[in-house]
Amino acid sequence: MDKHKFTESEIIGVYRAIAERRDMRHFIEREIAPETLAKLLRAGHQAGSVGLMQPWRFIRISDVALRHTIHQQVEAERQLTAQALGERQDDFMKLKVEGILECAELIVVALPDKREQHIFGRRTLPEMDIASAACAIQNIWLAARAEGLGMGWVSLFDPEKLAVLLNMPKGSQPIAILCLGHVEEFYSKPMLELENWAEARPLSEFLSENSWD
Repeated sequence: MDKHKFTESEIIGVYRAIAERRDMRHFIEREIAPETLAKLLRAGHQAGSVGLMQPWRFIRISDVALRHTIHQQVEAERQLTAQALGERQDDFMKLKVEGILECAELIVVALPDKREQHIFGRRTLPEMDIASAACAIQNIWLAARAEGLGMGWVSLFDPEKLAVLLNMPKGSQPIAILCLGHVEEFYSKPMLELENWAEARPLSEFLSENSWD
């Protein structure tokens, strides 16, 4: 037996969180305990990062007026995205793309300024900062699912406008608005599949060996 291996029940829990993670848009009115929120953010902060640069900043939005302004920015981008989709505009406008006003907690995830000083692992791949921050977001997502909480990742916003709104320093960049909260139930499949917007493709279409197939 491998001494480093988790117990069978622990392994099942890890894979269950991965399989049942959903991008949630529907929330119920119920607060998240402060200690639970702290655990989720700690999980995010424990993510791996290239060169140990830890390129994430978490901004908790507790001001109600600020939350509404963020919602207005997202709505403006939703309208522009709909226009850019052309013939799919009407279908897109029927989708619920965020739960900013309904969720219990709203967290903005951002890349910090002065990232250029981190060269280890980024000399040829500078975008590894955003890849590392995405790992932190995924950690929060999986931890939230294990805690019975839903999370939705919102990317419909103008990063420059949101950065100004949140008084972020020059060179920083918001990359995600996370909606966290209790849910009535988790979607049985990704919501975009349930809404017939797109269909997930199998792993076999993404896997090759020794060269791009």
